[in-house]
Amino acid sequence: MFRRLFGLGGLLAALALTACNRIPETVTIGVAQPLSGPLASLGQDMVNGVRLAVEDINRQGLRIDGQPVRLEVLAVDDRSDPETGKTVARQLVDAGVVAVVGHLNSGVTIAAAPVYAEKHVPQLAISTKPEYTRLGLPTTLRLVANDALQAKAMGAYAVRSLNGQSFAVIDDSTPYGKGLADAAADEIRRAGKTVAVRQSLDDRTTDFQALVPELQRADVDAIVTTLADFQVLALVDQLARAGLRKMRILGSDTIKTDKLVKAALPLKVYATSPIIEPREFLQGQAFLDRYRAAYGTDPVYGSHYAYDAVWVLKAAMERSRTVDPKKLTAELKRIDALAPVTHGVRFNEHGEQHYGVVSVYEARPGIWEALTRSDQW
Repeated sequence: MFRRLFGLGGLLAALALTACNRIPETVTIGVAQPLSGPLASLGQDMVNGVRLAVEDINRQGLRIDGQPVRLEVLAVDDRSDPETGKTVARQLVDAGVVAVVGHLNSGVTIAAAPVYAEKHVPQLAISTKPEYTRLGLPTTLRLVANDALQAKAMGAYAVRSLNGQSFAVIDDSTPYGKGLADAAADEIRRAGKTVAVRQSLDDRTTDFQALVPELQRADVDAIVTTLADFQVLALVDQLARAGLRKMRILGSDTIKTDKLVKAALPLKVYATSPIIEPREFLQGQAFLDRYRAAYGTDPVYGSHYAYDAVWVLKAAMERSRTVDPKKLTAELKRIDALAPVTHGVRFNEHGEQHYGVVSVYEARPGIWEALTRSDQW
């Protein structure tokens, strides 16, 4: 009798375990990005990367714990707004997604993070603000290097390669821009150089009539800035008209757009970015060909990171033999996965990207030419 009861208990335990690890036929991956407004093209690029990976994985076939599984995508528009970000995060969690590729803006990413963490849903973000992984949440994962490394890159490259003694550091007064500029200025000072001009403008300023004479008086050799692309274009024009054509400008990833390389620049402009272009990776051309075939255009931002994120999720589901978000998060913290485009993805215990690097580019006619990149600086 005791044997029968023991056997029945073991059977019930096994059935309970099986029920807990039931693998559905369809598994949903959430994508939360700005799909309207000025950043819509960047957000759609991320969605395109996820959809492309899902199509490729479904075509190849996926089995989790022996069960055939089909992936699907649920994309939502966070409108680059923190409150909307929290709302759509709840929608994704309520829809039962196993993970979320989101968000783009650091402010939105940080606002939505507790919503995902409450249900143990891993959040794979391309946002770069260091505070994201300092929230003390187990589900915050970053796909690229953060702004602490980008600030080091800006300061180090300015000092070592722009051959200046006196620098100006200009930001756009946004939390992102000011924080990055402050850290870059600290790097310059630590190297024993002078930050002769330190200013915060607003994110719409295009009139630099007061700034240009100040740069002249301070005998500034180079400008390190987090202004946007259209602002830097206006600044370049006004510097050139003032005869300051030897001035060099080093911007952040906010200026690494087509606007700069399509313009006839009368002075040298550089940019740093933790978003490394597909063409810089050995497998990048294959991704570019696949993307162009699917969408009839070139990628514009981080679609290759989104693409790789889905493949890493696939590996985590296969290795953990589950689609349970909490177990997936734990597996993602352990995994050191090969990625189809960027080669490797590995998160440290805080969720930072172990393989994150920052590149420096120079604006040339029609292209941002990669000059150097590092994971240390």
